[in-house]
Amino acid sequence: MTASKEFEMESTLRILEAVSKSYPPGSREEAAVQLAAVSLLYLRRLKKLDGFLEYHREFSDPSAQVPIAREFATQADADSWLASGEAVDGALVRIDGQGFQVIRLPRGLKFLRTPLPEELGPPEPK
Repeated sequence: MTASKEFEMESTLRILEAVSKSYPPGSREEAAVQLAAVSLLYLRRLKKLDGFLEYHREFSDPSAQVPIAREFATQADADSWLASGEAVDGALVRIDGQGFQVIRLPRGLKFLRTPLPEELGPPEPK
């Protein structure tokens, strides 16, 4: 069964709409929920939804091993590595027990907080 057959787009969009209405119009929370909805629509338009849903399934699977490029005890150690030129865009790292992803911005590489599966806890029963 493909990922898209397990995922109900219309149901998910209705849920996101309901959640969005629980926040004041123009709030950061409402904007974040709206962004999530538009992101799903965009992925469907580009015919990339199946790939995203497969990534989501892998990310949510507690038995899946997420490849960690490096581990650092401190933020200072991680920042030194980032500045060294060894870091690559998209690399996942662990800094003081927390997940981050290296992202390329116009002004260089930065860390984006990206919780690892073990930080999210066990998946909820279906």
